[in-house]
Amino acid sequence: MPNTILVVEDDEILGDNICTSLKRNGWDVQLAGSSEEALKLLTVLHPDVILTDLNLPGITGIELIGKVREAEPETKVILMTGDGNVQRAVEAMKAGAYDYLTKPLVLAELKLLIERALEARRMEKTLSFYQERETRDAGVNALIGASAPLQAMKNMIRQLLEAEQHMPANELPVVLINGETGTGKELVARALHVDGTRSSGPFVEVNCASIPSHLLEAELFGHEKGAFTDARDRRAGLVEAADGGTLFLDEIGEIDLALQAKLLKLLEERTIRRLGSVKEIKVNLRIISATNRDLEQMVREGKFRSDLYFRLRIITVKVPPLRERGEDIVTLAKHYLEQHARRYGKPGLYFNDDALAVLKSYAWPGNVRELRNMLEQTVLLAAGKAITPNQLAICPGLYGTCDRDFHSLDSYCMSVPPTGVSVPEVERDLVIKMLDKTDWNVTKSARLLGLTRDMLRYRIEKLGLERPR
Repeated sequence: MPNTILVVEDDEILGDNICTSLKRNGWDVQLAGSSEEALKLLTVLHPDVILTDLNLPGITGIELIGKVREAEPETKVILMTGDGNVQRAVEAMKAGAYDYLTKPLVLAELKLLIERALEARRMEKTLSFYQERETRDAGVNALIGASAPLQAMKNMIRQLLEAEQHMPANELPVVLINGETGTGKELVARALHVDGTRSSGPFVEVNCASIPSHLLEAELFGHEKGAFTDARDRRAGLVEAADGGTLFLDEIGEIDLALQAKLLKLLEERTIRRLGSVKEIKVNLRIISATNRDLEQMVREGKFRSDLYFRLRIITVKVPPLRERGEDIVTLAKHYLEQHARRYGKPGLYFNDDALAVLKSYAWPGNVRELRNMLEQTVLLAAGKAITPNQLAICPGLYGTCDRDFHSLDSYCMSVPPTGVSVPEVERDLVIKMLDKTDWNVTKSARLLGLTRDMLRYRIEKLGLERPR
C-alpha cells in the first residue's frame, strides 16, 4: 500500500506542481487548499506525512500542527516557509513539526526529507509495537505459576505498585531483587516497570558482570574529553538513557568499590557527572537492582559498601528458586515445551508420566533458565510425540539432592540416592539396557560401553544374561 502525502497549499499552481512531482515517487498524494480542508481530509486519508505552508490564512501552520498531533499523533508534519520566517519554523518544530524547508523548494531535497520522515514514522510504529508487546508479556500477570512462594512474591509486588500510585514519580523507592541464577529476576524488574507509574518511559538494563569494571563507569555515566571538544567525542551514558523510566542494574554485586561510591551519589542525589566533565546532570529515574550474591556477607568481608547496601535494600523482593515451587515446574515445563514446539514446527509434543516425575524430582540448580534451555534441546532432538526421561538433557551431577530410581527410568544420567546403590545391580541394569538398545549386538554394545567384545561376553556370562526370546 503506497504512503499517503497530504499537501496543504493555498497557491493552487504551486500545490499542483508539488503533487505532480511527488506522485512520480509512487506516493498517494492529495492536495488541500486550506487548513480547514486539510482537517476534513485528515480523518479520511490518515496521511503518513503532511506538507503544509507555514503562513496559511485562517488556521495557521502552527495551529494545524497541534490539531494534527491530537487527531493523528503518528503523522509527520513538514513545513514550507520563506527565508524571513525561519524563526517561526523553528518554533513550529518545538510544537511538534518534523522539519521545514524554505521556498523556493528544491524538489530533490523535498523528496529526501519526506523519505526520512516516512522512515522515522515506520521506526516509531515498530518501536510502539514492541513496547505494546513487552507491556502485554512482561507484567506481574505474565509471571507463570500458582505455587505459594510465587503467589506471595506477586502479592508483595502488587502491594508495592499500589502504594506507588499515590507517590510522586520522582520519589519511588529503590528495589533490590534477590534470587539464584536463572530464577527470573529480570522478569520481576520488568514487571515493576511495566505495571508501575513509569511504564511509558524507557527500561534500560545494565548487566554489571558483563562489562569490564574499567569500562562500566563510562557506560553508566557517559564521558566528555573536554569542555571544548568536538560533540562526537561526547557520549551520554545509560543512566541518562533511562531518564524518565527505569534503570535496572543486574548483578550489582559485581561492581567494584570505587564505582559503588558514585552509584551511592546517584541514589541519594539523582545526579551524575560524565567522565571528563565538572557539570552535574540531574536525572529523573527509578532504580532497580538485582543480585544472586549474599550482599550481607560481602559487606562483612569489606567487598561491598554498607551504606550502599542499606540504600539499595529499601524494598527487597526475594525470587523463589524453582525447586521450591512445586507444581510450577510442570506448568513451566509444559509452557516451554509448547513454545519451543511451535518455534521448531513440532506440534503435539507431550511428557509421559516418567518424564514428569523426573522434572519434579530434579533440583534445578539453574532454575527456570535451565528448564527453558534444556527443553529447547529436548524439542529440537525429539523423534516422536512423547517426551521420555532419556530425552531430558538434565545435569544432576551439578546438584546432589536429586533422587531418581535407576530401575524405572530410561536414562543413564543419575544421582546417588541417600540409601546408596548396589554396584553389581547397577552394572547388570546398565548392560541389559545397552544390549536392548543395540538389539543384543554384542560388538556394538561393547563399543558403546567402552569395553572389548570379550570383556562384555564375560560379563554377560557372569551375570547369567540371555537374550529374550
